[in-house]
Order: sequence, then C-alpha cells, then structure tokens
Amino acid sequence: MIIFYLNYFIIVKWLFENKKLWFFASNFLLLILLIFVKSQIFELLEPDRPKMLGKRPPEALRYFFDFLIYLIPVAFSIAINASKKMQKAEEMNIEADNIKLQSELQHLKYQLQPHFFFNALNNIYSLIDFDSEKAKQSVHSLSKLMRHLLYKTDVDKISLSEEIDFLNKYIDLMSLRLNDKTKVYTNFPTKIPSLEVAPLLFISIVENAFKHGVSATQHSDISFKMEVIEDEIQFTASNSNFPKTDTDKSGSGIGVENLKKRLNLLYPKKHEFHSCLNDGMYIAEVKLKTN
Repeated sequence: MIIFYLNYFIIVKWLFENKKLWFFASNFLLLILLIFVKSQIFELLEPDRPKMLGKRPPEALRYFFDFLIYLIPVAFSIAINASKKMQKAEEMNIEADNIKLQSELQHLKYQLQPHFFFNALNNIYSLIDFDSEKAKQSVHSLSKLMRHLLYKTDVDKISLSEEIDFLNKYIDLMSLRLNDKTKVYTNFPTKIPSLEVAPLLFISIVENAFKHGVSATQHSDISFKMEVIEDEIQFTASNSNFPKTDTDKSGSGIGVENLKKRLNLLYPKKHEFHSCLNDGMYIAEVKLKTN
C-alpha cells in the first residue's frame, strides 16, 4: 500500500514529466528501504528462526524476490495513471473535434445566409422594372424571412413547423416573379409532428429548384413534397431542368454543396441525399432521421 500510494500520488508524476531518473531512483531507494524494514521486523518477531541454508533460501535470493513483488504495485500505479492520462487526452481530442465541428457548421451557416440573401435580391431586382407593386411586396416578404434568419437560425435546432413555415414564405416570395408558364406545387404535412431539425436545412434545394427550373419562354413545373414517418423526414424537390449558362452569375453555386457538408456534419450515418435527371426533370431528395 505504501509503494502504491506513494507512486500513485507523487512518484509516477515524475515519469510523465520527463523526470525518469528521479522516478527510478526514488522507487529503487523506496523498495530497498522497505525490504530492509521487512527483514528487520522478521528478525525481531522470530529471533530464533533457524538460518540453515537447507531450510530457507539464501537471503540474497529472498531480497531479489521481494524486490520483484514490490514492483507490482509500482506497475499498477503506472497503469492507472497512464489510463487516466489517455482518457483525459481523448476527452480533450473530443472537445477539440467538437469545437472544430461547431466552427465549421457556423462557417457553413454564415456562407448560406448571404447566398440566400443574394438570390432573394436578384428576384426582387427582376421585379422592379415591370411590376413595382410586386417588388414592394417582395421586399416586405424578404423582411419577414430576414427576421427568421436573425432570430431563428442562431440555434442548433428549430421545430419542423418553423422550418416548413420558412420554406412556404420563401416559395411565396420566389413565386411572385413567375409568369403563367411556370407552375409551383407544394405538398407539406398539414399535421406537423413535434420534431426538430437544423435550421435552413432544406432551403438550398428550394433555391436550386427556382434557379434551374424556370424558363421565360417554356412551360415549367416546380414541386416540393415533404413526408414525415415517425422520426424520419423525406423532402423531395423536382423541377424542369433549364441549366444556367456560364455567363449567368445568379447565385454562387454553393447551395447544394453546402447542404451536403451540413448533412455530413449534423446527421452522420442518419441521412441520404440523391439527385438525378429523369425525363427532363431534375429531382433532389433528402432523407434524414431526426433521432
């Protein structure tokens, strides 16, 4: 017990503080001292014990075995301290990873908001020349959306109902500048379960649908559908595909890539993202488990 506790609280620290000479010298002297004390106690307790070599091993051999036995509590104290240090190092690594994760998520969020704002402003700009009333209405709608961005997105999660409300407001805003050739359909749950999701999770898909699914001269369809089954959310966007030219600088093209990164960080192994072209329609689908 003396060897173990002295090592556990004092001596072993020198081993991890790169004072190995102090560690080995202290333990060597401690073990020699305790072996000497033990031998003196036995001599006092059994002064007449026979000392014939045939009945007891040589003293040097006994001291050697005592030394080996006393090394066991030293090894235990080293192992326990090493285990604690490894656990602490692992906790620090986890904390560092969490800080890095939060920093990256915050960066993605800040990257997404200007991207969203840029697309909304482009939409309003296109209305100013031919329909000033709609442009005014768009500014009013945008102010509501910006209020959501300011007060609802600086959290880890929001209710699914708030996220759906934001999507509906954004779809209404983007629909203001559309002509009769473009039809927009939405199919969101009427009875929304009390689930929580990361804010602005689906907006990139919606933006992408309006960016690539609208033509000034051709008929086009855009549809959004969300299904909720227990704790699983499935969001699907489909739109007529009118790829932008290289000279079209509306939007920065970061939306879907931003979404993929956020899904990987926020819902590892709990999400799926698929996109494809099918009969001239671009389809993007997100599935995720909220628990």
